[in-house]
Amino acid sequence: MDWSRVERRLRNAETYWLATSRPDGRPHTMPVHGLWLERVFWFGTGLDSVKGQNLAADDRAIVHLESGTDVIIVEGTVSLVTNPELIDSIVPLLAGKYGARPEELALDGEPGGGALYVFTPELAQAWLEGDLAGTHSRWNLG
Repeated sequence: MDWSRVERRLRNAETYWLATSRPDGRPHTMPVHGLWLERVFWFGTGLDSVKGQNLAADDRAIVHLESGTDVIIVEGTVSLVTNPELIDSIVPLLAGKYGARPEELALDGEPGGGALYVFTPELAQAWLEGDLAGTHSRWNLG
């Protein structure tokens, strides 16, 4: 499978699933909206949300798309974005993808509020369920 096909699906997806680990090791998976841009994944969540708390304790995560027949799974690490210029450049793109105004996302990183995060991929896998043997591909991205 060609990496450009995988990136196109990541760019065009509406909903992504984010898997994190709770401090006691239990998994936690939730759907998120996000933006795949320039080989990284941008998303927002509350600093005090389960996702936010999990990422503060362990920056490792997995992002995958919804399909079980056209599978894309990406492993990597997540960082809280604190650079105001970067936040100001990404939040309008993220909001625009979902037809929202940037201020509606409230990703300013204030305590008790939402924040912008960036997921940096390290490993990706993709396959088509109908042809697993012929399509299973793996990329080391880190």
